[in-house]
Formats: sequence, structure tokens, C-alpha cells
Amino acid sequence: MSLEIFLDLFSQPCRSVYIFAKKNNIQFDYKKISLFEGYQYSEEYGKINLLRKAPAIKDGDLFLAESVAIMLYLAEKFHTPDHWYPADLQKRARLLIPKALGVEIPKEKMDNAVEDLNASLNLFEEKFLQDRPFVVGDQISLADLVAIVEIMQPVGAGMDVFENRPKLKAWKDRVRAEIGAGLFDEAHQAILYAQEAVKTMDPKKMEHFKPKILRYFLS
Repeated sequence: MSLEIFLDLFSQPCRSVYIFAKKNNIQFDYKKISLFEGYQYSEEYGKINLLRKAPAIKDGDLFLAESVAIMLYLAEKFHTPDHWYPADLQKRARLLIPKALGVEIPKEKMDNAVEDLNASLNLFEEKFLQDRPFVVGDQISLADLVAIVEIMQPVGAGMDVFENRPKLKAWKDRVRAEIGAGLFDEAHQAILYAQEAVKTMDPKKMEHFKPKILRYFLS
């Protein structure tokens, strides 16, 4: 049976799995799903992933969820190059497993979110990246994939997180070059054009997500 991977490339974890599989020439049946439209709540998807989250894989009789677990499984099964998930335990220990909906967010909450983001980026640069080309060392690893998809997410909302951060931008450029510019851009296309994509979505389906967004910012 072929490996099936269920992905929505609007999702950071989905993008990391997609990039990892494509970069390592892992053959899989790409099952494109839409979290915005609530496919994860369908009876069909519930049989794939009881937690109703993405990404998820079906490999024969095996069902697996959670992006890092999926990438580790794929790394072991397909014997990907060691730099992705080093055999060296010390290197493994350093792995970083670390407006679109039209919802009105209070300015102070948004300011706090931006402040938290900047603090996280500072931590990433100073503690995880330091002076290394990549998070673990001289070669790209799962740590870089997990980090880059998270750091790219605010870009979809129009925030240039790389502005005035030459170290972060240089790291992003290295990751993009290692992955391949075509694959990197393909994986992030959905999020980079998120605001335009939302305009084409069914407003009734979008209403389902507004309370969740509000709870996140107002809690």
C-alpha cells in the first residue's frame, strides 16, 4: 500500500512534513485537506486521526499524527541522511522541537502578541542558532524545518519578521537554499497568499473559526 499524507499547507506542521518528504524524495500520495472548511471534523478523517488534527499519515495499517513524530518515522523508515536526525545523541539533544478571518482583535492584545514573537525570535537567534549555520550545526536538520515553518507563519499576515534581523534572514536564506528555492516557495505559497485566499472562502464556514480566534486573544 502507498504512503498517504494528509496535509493543509496553511498549517506550519503540515508544511514541515511536506518539505521533508519532498526533499528526501519520499514517494507519497498527497491528500490535500482544508482545515478552514472543517474537513478534519468529517467522519472520513476521524478514521485517519482520532484527534482530528493535521498532519496525519496512513502507511498500510499504521496511522500516525503529529508532525515531529511523522518526520521521525519517515526518517527511520526511509533512511534519510543523518543530518536530518543525527545519530549523535548530543546533536539530537539540541534539536529544536521547539486579520485574515476578519476578527477584530484588541490592539493591546495584538501588541502583546508581537512582543511575544520578538522575544521568541531573540531567544531563537541567541540560544538556538547562536553562530552556527543551522540549529544543530553545519547541516540542515529537522530542527530547522520545525523552526522555519513557524517563523514564516507571521509573514502570511503581512509581518516582515526578518526586517532588521540579518542573522535570522541569513539563516532563512540558507535553509531555503538547502531545501531548494522551488520546494520552499511551493510549500509556503498558501500562507504567503493567505489573505487573498481567505477572500475566496465561504463566509459561513469561516464563522466557525472566529470564536476560537477570539478566545485565543481575549483569554
